[in-house]
Amino acid sequence: MYILGLTGSIGMGKTTAADAFRHFGVPVYDADAVVHQLTGPGGKAVEAVGKAFPGVVKNNAVDRQLLGPQVFDDKAALARLEDILHPLVRQIQLDFLRQAAKRHEKLVVLDVPLLFEVGSDQLCDATAVVTAPAYLQRIRVLSRPGMTEDRLAQVLASQLPDGEKRKQADFLIQTSLGKNFSLLCIRNIIEICKDRNGHKWPARLKS
Repeated sequence: MYILGLTGSIGMGKTTAADAFRHFGVPVYDADAVVHQLTGPGGKAVEAVGKAFPGVVKNNAVDRQLLGPQVFDDKAALARLEDILHPLVRQIQLDFLRQAAKRHEKLVVLDVPLLFEVGSDQLCDATAVVTAPAYLQRIRVLSRPGMTEDRLAQVLASQLPDGEKRKQADFLIQTSLGKNFSLLCIRNIIEICKDRNGHKWPARLKS
């Protein structure tokens, strides 16, 4: 089974790219969705996050509007949150890979926003970075409700720069040239990856 890591900075079009992989029948692990599940109503991380950050749990779910200000500019607080979430996220990720291996999937995608930053690229046979020019990225992000220049600057400071991501990537998915171009690029990546052998994951994921 071939494992492709998918990442990209804010506003580059990673979510749309992940949806395209699904459209072509490739199973996709969505790290953001897993975090929402873990911190949503009844999620496995809710109790622990509530103890670490009193007052952020409302209706048996973590209120992101209350949690965000406590961790965004506080590295120690962010580390406490990551210590809670990362082991749970990794377990679900491995479960996803085990199930895919049992189904004898030829290719799966790990959609992880901080793929390189947290070392998840080490699990992958190859990586793909979704990218676009900086001016287009700013237009896209600043059009989002509640987004400001300062907030964008904070988010970008917390991520590996796009240029560094592109240097580390095996594949680039350019999203500034139209949807058809991006889809063709993704389809080509799928064909290339499916022709490769990848890791012997079924044996490695039995435990």
